[in-house]
Amino acid sequence: MQRLRVAIIDDYQDVVRTLDCFATLRGHEVTIWNDHVDDLDALTERLADADALVLMRERTKVDAALLSRLPKLKLISQNGHVPHIDLEACTHHGVVVCSASGGKPSYCTVELTWGLILAAMRNIPFESEALRSGRWQSTIGLGLRGRTLGIYGFGKLGALVAEIGVAFGMNLLVWGRQGSLDRASAAGYYVATSRQELFEQSDVLSLHLRLNADTTGLIGPDDLARMKPTALIVNTSRAELIAPGALVAALKQGRPGKAAVDVFEREPLTDADDPLRLLPNALCTPHLGYVERDNYEFGYGNAFDQIAAFARRTPINVRNPAVLKQEACT
Repeated sequence: MQRLRVAIIDDYQDVVRTLDCFATLRGHEVTIWNDHVDDLDALTERLADADALVLMRERTKVDAALLSRLPKLKLISQNGHVPHIDLEACTHHGVVVCSASGGKPSYCTVELTWGLILAAMRNIPFESEALRSGRWQSTIGLGLRGRTLGIYGFGKLGALVAEIGVAFGMNLLVWGRQGSLDRASAAGYYVATSRQELFEQSDVLSLHLRLNADTTGLIGPDDLARMKPTALIVNTSRAELIAPGALVAALKQGRPGKAAVDVFEREPLTDADDPLRLLPNALCTPHLGYVERDNYEFGYGNAFDQIAAFARRTPINVRNPAVLKQEACT
């Protein structure tokens, strides 16, 4: 087995060393970075000697500009989708990309979605801070039972969010592509007659769409303006599903009345003057949906298993298999 120099970046919580799966890297030389770096020069300096790079989902973009400055890099390993990795550039530079896909749904994201819904509808963060300041019952919240839960995108996560909505006694309203509508109908849920109905009738609207060329900027000002002044929109998927600036403008105009957001166009978001963070009717959390210990064990576990397989010269979950053919020919 070859001994690899492994770089793990964007370990924000400094938690990787505490995971059970970290033992898989025993025998390799491991360097962990806890802060996020965007600057190309700084990132190049950090990764200059790395044979293998471990990513946590989409926190860092890997493109030709970076790869061209990392001649020693042989492997990129992570779990999940790879829209942030230029696979063609990796193949060109002889870098194998291994990333397990499929597996269990992100239950922790579903749980956080409902945490945000409850917190926003009942004004829990505001009331908690008010109590610390000596104030008692400053607001009046809205319950969930009997209200309409809109689900935009009925995939694995959308279906799980819907199940919990039913348990709360909510009425379900689903919209999305034809596959979503078919799955929702088969599950016995009401399918909206139109996209307009989804935005107009939802008391809580939760987004569960995958980001791609078709869904980027899919939700615009006209959609948001259709929502009730008492409605809540929840986004634990991707910020780019909503057109730039549209959510801030809509919240200022009062339709919808509230937003609960776990995702941002630029992450990590550290700008204290970010307009969404400053709105009193926006509940914002720092992309915590998948940030949960069991989920980290699963995701990093897959990444570390892929490193172990690569070190044995039997790579698994390869996303750019053409690079292996190149190696065989050299």
